[in-house]
Amino acid sequence: MTPEQIESAVAAAMPQAVEELRRLAAIPSVAFPGHPEEPVFAAAAMTEELLRSVGLPRVQQVPVEGSFPAIFGEAPAPPGMPTVLLYAHYDVQPAGDPAAWRTPPFEPTLIDGKLYGRGCADDKSGILSHITALRAFQGRFPVGIKVIIEGQEEYAGERLEAFVERNPGLLRADAIVVADTGNPRIGDPAVTTSLRGMAAFTIEARTLREPLHSGSFGGAAPDALAALMRMLTSLHDDNGDIRVPGLPRGTFLGQGPSEEEFRKTAGVLDGVSLVGSGSLADRLWASYAITVTGLDVPTVSGAVNAVQPAARARVTVRVPPAGDPKATVNAVVEFLRKVAPWGVELSFTDLTVGSGFQADSGGKARAALNRAMERAFGRPPRDVGAGGSIPLVNTLLKQFPAAEILLFGAEDEDAAIHAPNERVDLEELRRVATTEALFLHELSLPSALGV
Repeated sequence: MTPEQIESAVAAAMPQAVEELRRLAAIPSVAFPGHPEEPVFAAAAMTEELLRSVGLPRVQQVPVEGSFPAIFGEAPAPPGMPTVLLYAHYDVQPAGDPAAWRTPPFEPTLIDGKLYGRGCADDKSGILSHITALRAFQGRFPVGIKVIIEGQEEYAGERLEAFVERNPGLLRADAIVVADTGNPRIGDPAVTTSLRGMAAFTIEARTLREPLHSGSFGGAAPDALAALMRMLTSLHDDNGDIRVPGLPRGTFLGQGPSEEEFRKTAGVLDGVSLVGSGSLADRLWASYAITVTGLDVPTVSGAVNAVQPAARARVTVRVPPAGDPKATVNAVVEFLRKVAPWGVELSFTDLTVGSGFQADSGGKARAALNRAMERAFGRPPRDVGAGGSIPLVNTLLKQFPAAEILLFGAEDEDAAIHAPNERVDLEELRRVATTEALFLHELSLPSALGV
């Protein structure tokens, strides 16, 4: 196929891709504990159906211990051609408060060329970018293809890491495309060259056997909620910089967003300051960040006049690419133990960790991607970092050190992933699918093969 034929094939496939994305995003495939499992299995089944539809001769669900199944597909490489592994995930974040959504989170809604709904961007757009790129070749792929779509990245991605370590031959490839990132802005092509790792844990503070009347006992009885609040606020100084020893600020060599761009994208209110020190690229992509992502305490509407005997919080730590997530958790836990007031009893549970990633300067696959992306977007891509984590990436790097790992996708900075009103721009999805299809073509050319 010529590049022009590939572009036309992707464009012709977009109406079908949009309808399939609507169907897939309508499935509430939240793989967090306490959520129904049936929709997650339904999303796995539809993902398998989609992979079968593009002409891959081998497609199957593969069990992942302690997790939901991954979907694997494969087409052997033509003689002398490399093999490319394509990655995405079919599980999604919980929707959160439905009242914060302008449209129902699991009823994908098209508005002004953008499809709104949980998972429309993260990461079901990644699945459809793979499907649409592969569909352009009508089963005659220019290179070897492997596809792995996992089902619990958002909550326990380390379980697929263990699967890869036990089954390295299944996913071995010369280049790996991870479709779970995006561009800083729509139409502004970028390749993500660094990812922060992640660690998360639940902390519980306990001070009393049971709640006590705040009038009879308040002022002397130790309040577990107050103790936990003191501990959590001590993690940062007044400027918002982390106070935990051993977690220094890092440096990102590329260009990050301006403060004006960041404030607009993040929706920071007028008069509210940003937190932390250093450039925004340093803070977002190369430094540690600690966020309290949940609290188990009485609600305001259900509050009673009582001193609380226990309180819990979920704490997430973002770790620079070179950092050790387990050592980071140990440092944060040790700090919290040290600042705990009043001899409060502490427990730390439900630990999850995921490693970060730092790409090499680039090789033949990156050069092929640059050419493909420049044709699809009209200008060459630039390097950016990402503050989020994709646990599998570093494991793939360790297992296949000779493979080039390329991260790009349709999740632009305004896509509101993990937040209410998540959306994907459909023209951006077309450009990303076109990029991927052109990349597979470019990788088969003599210039990419070194002949």
